[in-house]
Order: sequence, then C-alpha cells, then structure tokens
Amino acid sequence: MRIGSGFDVHAFSSTEKQTSFIMGGVIIPHNKSLIAHSDGDVLLHCLIDSLLGSVSLGDIGLFFSSAKKTYKNIDSRILLRKAYDKVKNIGYCISNTDITIIAEYPIMTPYIKDMRINISKDLSCSYKDISIKSTTTEKLGFVGRTEGIACHAITLVQKI
Repeated sequence: MRIGSGFDVHAFSSTEKQTSFIMGGVIIPHNKSLIAHSDGDVLLHCLIDSLLGSVSLGDIGLFFSSAKKTYKNIDSRILLRKAYDKVKNIGYCISNTDITIIAEYPIMTPYIKDMRINISKDLSCSYKDISIKSTTTEKLGFVGRTEGIACHAITLVQKI
C-alpha cells in the first residue's frame, strides 16, 4: 500500500454576478466563479495530486500543464480519469480517499453526496471508499474572507 496527499487552492473572481463554480464535478450555485485555466475544480485537482503522489508520479502540472491550450476550460473529471489511468498502468488501484473542502461560503454539505458519486464513478470504486467533508476557517485568512477555496486530500492505493 502507498499513500499520497494533495492540496489545491483557487481564488474567486472579483466580479459578483449570478453564476456558479464546479466542485467534485458538481455545479455549485454562487455569486462568484473560481479563477482557473481548467474548470477550476479545486477538489478534483487536489485529489489528482494525491493520486499521482501516492505512486511518486509528481503533480497535476506535470501532466496537465496550464500552459497548454489543450486543457483550457477542460472538465477536471476527464483529468481525474486520465491521472487514475496512469496510477493503474503502474499496477495500483485506489483503496480509499479522504478529502476536506476548506470554504467559508457556500456551504458544501448539500452537494457532498453527488461529489462522492461522481468520484466513485470516475475511479471505478465504491461510494464508501470516498470520504468528503467540509470545514471553515472561522473567518480567518483568505478562505475566511471568502477570497477562495482550498482543498486537501489523502489517498491510499494498493497493488492490483
């Protein structure tokens, strides 16, 4: 068995308008979007880093560089499946992952079940192997000032 961790942050756009952002492949209604080269799915980006890190393949930027137009506005679920293929190709599969969303607002709890369903489909594993929870920073720091969202993931993989 091997373990990897991932961390990612995306800032909110400075303009307020009725819009949304994507987290765990789920559209979250919000008055700001997240700034990113891809779709800005901070949860999936940190999960990809933890998957790649678990088998010493580096990070998301090595395979899906924001300098490449190919990945402009790409659905991060596609990136997750491609990253997981790399993990499987060297003989590992997911055992479980534990993900923490760090966001002051919006409240993520109503969307977590759908996030877990999406990820379990993308990783071809049981829903029970995907843990997602959310917390705030008690109004401290950039997250507390609602300037962005952070996410942390730990993933355990095992030999196939």
